[in-house]
Amino acid sequence: MANEALMTYQQVIESLQKKKRQKHLLLGNGFSMSYDSGIFSYNALSDFLLNLDNDILHKLFRIIKTSNFELLMEQLDNVAQIAEVFEADKKVVANIRKATETLKESLIDAIKELHPEHVFEIPEVKSKACAIFLNEFLSKDGNIFTTNYDLLLYWVLMRNQLDRIGDGFGRETDDTDEWIAPEDRDWSELRWGKNSDTQSIFYLHGALHLFDTGIYVIKEEYNSEHVLLDNVKARMERKEYPIFVTAGNGEEKLSHIRHNRYLSFCYDSLSNIEGTLICFGFGFGAYDEHIIAAINKAGKKKKDKDGNWHMLNSIYIGVYSDSDMKHMKSIENRFKCYVRYFDAKTVNVWE
Repeated sequence: MANEALMTYQQVIESLQKKKRQKHLLLGNGFSMSYDSGIFSYNALSDFLLNLDNDILHKLFRIIKTSNFELLMEQLDNVAQIAEVFEADKKVVANIRKATETLKESLIDAIKELHPEHVFEIPEVKSKACAIFLNEFLSKDGNIFTTNYDLLLYWVLMRNQLDRIGDGFGRETDDTDEWIAPEDRDWSELRWGKNSDTQSIFYLHGALHLFDTGIYVIKEEYNSEHVLLDNVKARMERKEYPIFVTAGNGEEKLSHIRHNRYLSFCYDSLSNIEGTLICFGFGFGAYDEHIIAAINKAGKKKKDKDGNWHMLNSIYIGVYSDSDMKHMKSIENRFKCYVRYFDAKTVNVWE
């Protein structure tokens, strides 16, 4: 990035501290890849999908000439819609829809199989380093948003003593007029909703440990008999799949989000932040239009009941290379707030 002297991450933090500006964090796949690119890269997921014993998926990837599963999903959805317009055989349309669902389920299987087995597989020094990185935001009333499905963020938060790690989940018990000691009550699984007013962690696209039962959105947990991932696997063996936004383009992803109350709440929370948003490991690719839309909504001035104005003033985007910078410059005019860049390689997340 010879043509532009980039700020370091630390310089960004110091600048915002001087301005006394609230800051929030948006994490993309680069956050997980910075821990282990061999596990969390798109190539690793694609390789897993291509090695599945599924002739239909193999043929589809070969015909469309891509290993990009998001592009394949988008193409399948388009073909199904076109087939319906021309009143094609309903069996053909059903098979196309089935292929889409198979791809989604296979993607979840891939993340589950490639994922580290339990929280303590993350070395303590890496976990603590990441906790320090995250606490820079949480300790100063900032929120953390992520589009990642994996458990890395959750595990770091669970293992370390951090400020404000509310994810909106908690146990509930039936209301009764009779006083019952807490240890004698029948408590529910971890449900989302009642604690959303103190939520500071937002999984914008869902995550491996979050499930929608139809009545409640719940968070799977570890217990005395099984680690968390074992419990997730057990649910998936019962054909219960985590909340995952795996649709193709940004419009389809937003539609999926709007059909789930947890995801919709997270998306609206991003749309209403103020101060500054720092983006790490997020590439703002062709399928992220909905995220840009949320940021732009946050960038619009809003007046509260006391007559005070609130808005997202700026966004700082971490870039790794000249090609990253070239891409961001090509879409910079799509943002409705002040955009600056910093060298993503100066963020010591895991060390």
